Amino acid sequence: MEPLNLVEARVLGTLMEKARTVPDSYPMTLNGLVAGCNQKNARDPATTLGEAEVQEGLDGLKRRSLAFASSGGRVARWEHNFQRAMVVPEQSAVLLGLLMLRGPQTAGELRIHSERWYRFADISSVEAFLEELRDRNEAKGGPLVVQLPRAPGAREARWAHLLCGPVDVNAVAARAEAAAAGDSGLAGRLAALEEEVAQLRDLVTGLAQELGLSPPGQVKTNDRA
Repeated sequence: MEPLNLVEARVLGTLMEKARTVPDSYPMTLNGLVAGCNQKNARDPATTLGEAEVQEGLDGLKRRSLAFASSGGRVARWEHNFQRAMVVPEQSAVLLGLLMLRGPQTAGELRIHSERWYRFADISSVEAFLEELRDRNEAKGGPLVVQLPRAPGAREARWAHLLCGPVDVNAVAARAEAAAAGDSGLAGRLAALEEEVAQLRDLVTGLAQELGLSPPGQVKTNDRA
């Protein structure tokens, strides 16, 4: 299959998500899809796609038989055809949809994030389906996921989908390191602020004692009461 571009992957993942999590509003209108693609939660990276971009993504998916518009009604509604086109079971489709929407994840993260889509019995079950997708033979179209090298300090390796073509492992690793550095920097700034607050508290307490006042946060009792 011709690799998807990033917009097509986002549109397809959104269709797959909404079919399972909000079936009452599925199939989806173009407006609904735009909102779903650009929502702030459960998306990595975040996007600001317009109607024209999403429509172009739908056209690309339709050309590959991965999506189609429902007939009837004044407004076109779209649904995915992923499992039939790719010949994968429900569990594999769920994992690929999550990887398209959220980026590389560990088996543990995929199990947690899949709760509203499908309930896996345990992490071993998730790993089994990932390994099956990784070891898919060429007669079936080849591998659909790849296991990334484990990052320094990480307990688990992450997985990425191959629907957009080969994964640039170095770029993914660099992005993960940058995110970790950002988290580390935030933790450092927070620790510095906490230390500064503690020093100010000690200073105020000392001044209060010199002036014969109650330390901050304490109420001076009246012994004659």
